[in-house]
Amino acid sequence: MANQPVLTPPNQQSRRTSSSPDHLPALLLGSVFVIATCGLIYELIAGTLASYLLGDSVTQFSTIIGAYLFSMGIGSWLSRYLDGLLLKWFIRLEILVGLVGGFSAPLLFVLFEYVSSFRLILYSLVGLTGILVGLEIPLLMRILENRYEFKDLVSRVFTFDYIGALLASLIFPLVLVPQLGLIRTSLFFGALNVVVAAVALYRFPETRPYRRSFAGIMVGTLLLLAVGFGYAERIMTYTETMAFQDQVIYSKSTVYQRIVLTRNNRELRLFLNGNLQFSSADEYRYHEALVHPAMQALPKAQRVLVLGGGDGLAVRELLKYPQLQHIRLVDLDAGMTHLFQHNPMLLALNKGALNHPKVQVINGDAYQWVRHDTTRYDLLVVDFPDPSNYSIGKLYSTSFYTELHKLLTPNGLMVVQSTSPYVAQKSFWCISHTLQAAGFHTIPYHTYVPSFGEWGYVLAGRNGHWRGDGALPKGLRYLTPATLKEMLHFPPDMAEVPTEINQLNNQALVRYFEDDWGPYTH
Repeated sequence: MANQPVLTPPNQQSRRTSSSPDHLPALLLGSVFVIATCGLIYELIAGTLASYLLGDSVTQFSTIIGAYLFSMGIGSWLSRYLDGLLLKWFIRLEILVGLVGGFSAPLLFVLFEYVSSFRLILYSLVGLTGILVGLEIPLLMRILENRYEFKDLVSRVFTFDYIGALLASLIFPLVLVPQLGLIRTSLFFGALNVVVAAVALYRFPETRPYRRSFAGIMVGTLLLLAVGFGYAERIMTYTETMAFQDQVIYSKSTVYQRIVLTRNNRELRLFLNGNLQFSSADEYRYHEALVHPAMQALPKAQRVLVLGGGDGLAVRELLKYPQLQHIRLVDLDAGMTHLFQHNPMLLALNKGALNHPKVQVINGDAYQWVRHDTTRYDLLVVDFPDPSNYSIGKLYSTSFYTELHKLLTPNGLMVVQSTSPYVAQKSFWCISHTLQAAGFHTIPYHTYVPSFGEWGYVLAGRNGHWRGDGALPKGLRYLTPATLKEMLHFPPDMAEVPTEINQLNNQALVRYFEDDWGPYTH
C-alpha cells in the first residue's frame, strides 16, 4: 500500500501542472476588468446615440439595454462551441470586439442620413456587439478554471466584472462624453480591447506559435482605430453636414445633449439632439409671446424665475422691464448657458442677457431645484423642451406644478410653453388641464411662429385676475395690444378637448405628444 501512487483529482492535477507563471492568471483577471468596462461603454454609447438621433431617451435606452443583454446571453450560450486553444479564441475575440465596438459610433452616425432602415442597422450592430461581449466572460472563466478553485474563480471574475461596469457608468457621463465625444470614446475603447488581446498574445507562452500571424492583424486594427480617432471631428462634421441643410458652425456633445448651431445668409438656427429650438429670423415672436402677456399684467414685479431657457432669449425680453430687481435662471446644461454667455454671435442675439448683473445663472435639475427653493417670485417662466420623453414629461406633471404653485407670490403669474395646439391638440390641452389640477387658474393662448407654425402657451396664476391691457415696453417687433387679444382666440381646429391629467405615475402627456407628433416625425 505504501508504494502505490497517490491519485490527484483531475482539477488539482491540471492546476499543479500548468506551465503558466503565477502572475498570468492575474493578467487575465485584469483583462476581465478592462473588457467589462469596454462592454458597458459600448452599451451606453448605443443608447446615447439612439437617443440623440431618434429621440425619447427612456425608450431608446430601455430597448437598447434589453437587446444588448439578450445578445450577451446568446454569446454566453455560443461560448460552449469554442474548443481548442482557448487563449487563441480569446485573442481573436478581443480583436473582433475592438473592431465592431470601436467603429460602432462612427458607422451609425454616418449611416443615419443614408439608410431608411436605420433602426434595423442599429439593433443589428447592438446585437453583434452584445454577442461578442457575451462570449468574453465564459471564455475567460474556462481559461482560468485550471488556475483557481471554482468558488474563487467565480467570485474573482464577477468582482472584477462589476467593478469595471461601475467605472464605465461613472466616467462615461462625467468624462468621456464631454471630453472625447461618442465617436472618440467608441474608438478609444475599441483600442483597449485590442491591447487586451496583445497582452494575452505576448505574455502567455502557449500563444508563442501564433504571435507572428496575429501581430499584423493587431497593428492594422490599432492603426485603423487611431486614424478614426484622429479624424473623429471630421467624421462628426461630415455627418452633421448631411443632417442639416445649412452650414454647421458649432457642434458639441455635453453630458445631456448634442448642441448644433447652423447658419445661412438669413439666420442662425439652434438644434438640440437634432430638434430645432429656434431660428434667429423669428425667435422674437416666440419669446415676446412667452414673456410679455404675463409681464404687462405685473407692473410691480421684482423677482422672476426662469426654468429652462438657457439661450437667454426669454431673459433678454424680461430685461426690458426696469422694475425687475432679480432674474434667476435655472438650466440643466452648463454647456448651453456657457455657449450663450460667450459666443459673440449669440451674445449679439440675446444682447448679453445672461451676463447682466441682475441675472443669476444656475446649472441644475429644475425638478430638484424648485423643491428646495424658498424664494417667492412674481413671475415664473417655464421654457422647457417639448415633453417628448419621460425625463422631460415629469417637468409638466402635477407634482412639478404643485411645487411651482408654492413659489408664487399671491398675485404672481406663471407662463408655460405648451407645444402646438394645432399639431398637438391633446398635448396642449393636457398641459392646461394639468395646471388646473395643480390649483392654477389658466388662460391658454397661442401665436404663429413661421419656423414652428402655431405655437401655444398657458398663463397660470393663483387667481383669475389677469388683465391684458397693461403697458408693453417700447421696441417690440411683434406683440401689440391687438395681437395679444387675437392670441386668446382658439378656432375649432384648436379648440379645447378632454384629456387625462399628466401625473408622474402615468405620464399621459408623453403618450399624447407621441401620438400627436408621430405622423410628422416618422
